[in-house]
Amino acid sequence: MFDKIIGSRKWVSLLVLVSIGYYGWAQNEPAKEDFSLENPISVRYLSKKLPKQGPKLVLNSKIEKRLRKQIATNDVVRNLYEAIKLNANSIYDEPLLIREMEGRRLLHISREMLYRMNMLSMVYRIDKDDKALQRINDELLAVCSFSDWNPSHFLDVAEMSLAVALAVDWAGEGLPESTVAIAKKALIEMGLEPSFKSKHWWIGGGNNWNQVCHGGMVAAAITTADVNPQLASNTISRALDSIPNALYAYGPDGVYPEGSTYWSYGTSFTVTTAAMFESAFQTDFGLSNYKPLMQSAIYRTMCNAPSNMYYNFADCGDSRSDKGDFTLAWFANKTNNGAFFEKERFLMPADKMGKLSRLAAVSLVWISQFSEGDLLEPPLVYKGDGENPIFIARNKPDQPSQFYLGAKGGNGSTNHGNMDGGSFVFELDGVRWSVDPGNQNYHNLEKIGFKLWDSCQECQRWTLLTKNNFGHSTLTINNELHQVDGKAYFLSYNDGNKPEATIDLGPAFGKLVDSAQRKFTKENETSLLVEDILVINDSTQSITWQMMTTAKIKKLDSGVMLEQEGKRLFVNNLSHPDISFSVVSLDPPPLQVDRTIEGLKRLELRIPAYTVQNNQTEIRVRLTNESN
Repeated sequence: MFDKIIGSRKWVSLLVLVSIGYYGWAQNEPAKEDFSLENPISVRYLSKKLPKQGPKLVLNSKIEKRLRKQIATNDVVRNLYEAIKLNANSIYDEPLLIREMEGRRLLHISREMLYRMNMLSMVYRIDKDDKALQRINDELLAVCSFSDWNPSHFLDVAEMSLAVALAVDWAGEGLPESTVAIAKKALIEMGLEPSFKSKHWWIGGGNNWNQVCHGGMVAAAITTADVNPQLASNTISRALDSIPNALYAYGPDGVYPEGSTYWSYGTSFTVTTAAMFESAFQTDFGLSNYKPLMQSAIYRTMCNAPSNMYYNFADCGDSRSDKGDFTLAWFANKTNNGAFFEKERFLMPADKMGKLSRLAAVSLVWISQFSEGDLLEPPLVYKGDGENPIFIARNKPDQPSQFYLGAKGGNGSTNHGNMDGGSFVFELDGVRWSVDPGNQNYHNLEKIGFKLWDSCQECQRWTLLTKNNFGHSTLTINNELHQVDGKAYFLSYNDGNKPEATIDLGPAFGKLVDSAQRKFTKENETSLLVEDILVINDSTQSITWQMMTTAKIKKLDSGVMLEQEGKRLFVNNLSHPDISFSVVSLDPPPLQVDRTIEGLKRLELRIPAYTVQNNQTEIRVRLTNESN
């Protein structure tokens, strides 16, 4: 099986693929119709396979026995369990949850319930803590008395269903029978039945909604199979048929198109679903055999920059937590690769961890199952194709210059996508010089009627700096928006001594130019060269090379010098010495609804079309910490 291969020394022989642009897991993805999950589900199958006693969700009697042993003997597992107990203790001072909407969402309440049930139910499970059990009982009765779990925004239902199901599964043996009955009734009437009452788009959808909603429904189905086995069978069977639609987005190389933090969201529910299948049925029905999903662990690690920021393209958060990556640990467990197991971060003092992930207790289970094998570090150069293709080049961790480049293709019509084809983030000496504006709060926009989720060419989404090309380090033609459906893609890639990648940007500009290509070259450990070759036409009026930065800018004869955190970066204009860089301040931003980023500026090199000879021009800019 694939997961066994990548966890063994056989992977060493696969490293020869690096020279042709692959790394370890990177192999061609079969056509979509070639992948499906096993689906033997029926009422009879559930009756035969589901354990009659003990937990079934992520835990079962065998897994729980190992978990208890690891808590007693394993420093990481013991430390994380101590953090979970501290989190559980903090819940007692909080009021019980109420059905309080935030705009059109109940999601913040569902997520808080999932967090509380993770912490309290694990503490009850391990220590048989009566105080935890009483609070679980009170929390269940509170949320099960809601009028509904907001099925119009089904993520809310899914996360609440997982929370309630986990509590019943892990603590049900100690709860009053009446509470268990009320909770199971709520899971059916406010969770499972609403999922069948209309043709929800997420059922066959290709994004995180599919992953989260099916995960929540699978948990509810397993927990209530003794009450309504036919409904449970229909739910689990539907999930097995539908989950592949979301997994295709990882193809062909593991790049999650919605960005790194959405990888964490969607993938955390997919691996939780896999863990529930394994605990309940002793199989994940083939989920961990899907290569692009397994490859995505490399993608995730590559998006972690030396500055502790993410490569934050799409609707991604800016910086990662100092705590260990719980979801990535599932991949460590499956592959025995210690590069995916952030041991030092997991060993942060328990009292310094603060509030944990709402799936931390679930994650503790697979963390306790991890057995370290080979430590196969991620590559220094990475290119992944797919809906939102990316290229990353970095230095070895022990090199002081800490070179990090993240560049991308793609288009705005991708889910959570932006008009950022050709954009890049760049770090050197531990400082992020070229920035991505990242994401901004959805609710703050929605509550004023901002139409954030429409993605037509003239839609309101593209007025935001975080979403349009004017807020990204890319090219702009005629001061116009990129074409929302014009996908920029990689033409070539080389991971040799001077790693490089070339992107076809032509589709982003439509008829405004005849062609446009952008090439990134890591010249050495401290130098990045960005080259743009454009063939213009009668529609071309101007070309703007732009870079977003929060650094202070000082103009020089050769370009500009950036200063930040006591470090310097020189941005050298190699191709157009007769044209000076200009600086546009974006703090405050153009629109009141834009995200405010302290010190944000757009560094521009504006080239009028009338100065271009023979309809072709080449823009060459070098970024380095060494002056000429």
